[in-house]
Amino acid sequence: MGEGLACAHGITVAVRFRRRHPRCARPAQRSRPSHPLEYSRALADRVGTEVYLKCENLQRAGSFKIRGAYTRMARLSEEEKARGVVAASAGNHAQGVALAGQLLGIDVKVYMPHGAPMPKLTATRAYGATIEQIGTTIDECLVKAREWEAQTGAVLIHPFDHADIVAGQGTAGLEILDQCPDVKTIVVSAGGGGLLSGIAVAVKASRPDVRIVGVQAEQAAAYPLSLAAGKPVAFENMQTMADGIAVGMPGDVPFALVRDLVDGVETVSEEALSRALLFLLERAKLVVEPAGAAAVAHLLERAGQRLEGPVVAVLSGGNIDPLLLLRILRHGMAAAGRYLQFRVRVSDRPGHLAKLLADCAAVDANVLEVEHIRTGTTITVDEVEIGLQLETRGPQHCEEVLRTLRGKGYQLKFS
Repeated sequence: MGEGLACAHGITVAVRFRRRHPRCARPAQRSRPSHPLEYSRALADRVGTEVYLKCENLQRAGSFKIRGAYTRMARLSEEEKARGVVAASAGNHAQGVALAGQLLGIDVKVYMPHGAPMPKLTATRAYGATIEQIGTTIDECLVKAREWEAQTGAVLIHPFDHADIVAGQGTAGLEILDQCPDVKTIVVSAGGGGLLSGIAVAVKASRPDVRIVGVQAEQAAAYPLSLAAGKPVAFENMQTMADGIAVGMPGDVPFALVRDLVDGVETVSEEALSRALLFLLERAKLVVEPAGAAAVAHLLERAGQRLEGPVVAVLSGGNIDPLLLLRILRHGMAAAGRYLQFRVRVSDRPGHLAKLLADCAAVDANVLEVEHIRTGTTITVDEVEIGLQLETRGPQHCEEVLRTLRGKGYQLKFS
């Protein structure tokens, strides 16, 4: 066993770990820990250098959040533990706090927003926490959590804005250095910034040459605004599928660390998040939630732009509602040019629908869904509108399908 220690801005990150690898070893050369570093040949081919995935989605409770929650709660006094704790979370922090409470014998109350994924709600309750749903954002839940703290004396376990939380998340950085000593670039998803700042503290203390990049969903990107302003600034009207990083404003503690230690914070689109989730499922056989796939989305969007490797992309969580997963996969297929949807009008006579389907089959387009519409203000009595959803092999195949159908005289409409 070895001991890792890093310190910056008064925050000390320490973890006990096994020394496993003289350098970044392929999975076949090493045993698989509970939160492993997996080599991704598919990403390496895209990026042009070695790429490894830090699989926090395989953590107990499904994300990195148990690191910070346990560190914070284990350091409470006995009197504080007896008062219980309260938290606000869209799900991953809730599970981390609930699990830490179960392990430490501490009562836990969690405020979660309406619309929080059902698997996260179910898992949080299973760990013994009391849940109350309020509002639609983490920020609204934080207001209620602070009110509960003032009313009852329960200790607020903030999802990111506390030195102990940052220190706990930073243990992931020490593990990366242990598992991949020659790492040159680390890419990390960021919401409030606890994981990003913790990894920065842990890594930069001994390896200031390592480039650390944070990634946010562009529709919930408070850090670029805040860094430009030199202070935490609220991002209004967040609308992203990545609920785990949908945080309206950075906390003071992680913001100062990100400002001083992180080399840059980039943004990715919703389409990029969908493509990354689909990529990880197909090529890495890993189930990752949208927030957890942000780092990979960043790498895929910048494929061909040379990065200094080895690169480690942190998969921060894997807690995703199966129904949301289905929608995102379809969205990802469309974004990747593998899903085509359009409407076309044909004569309302026997055989015309069959001919349309045969024309699609002739170019190897797989029909997923057919909608048959006979009535409408713009449809004549001798016409029918057909809505088709097709699966294709990619953008070039999409173009081939569209070119062929148009060549046969079909007038295609896209909604």
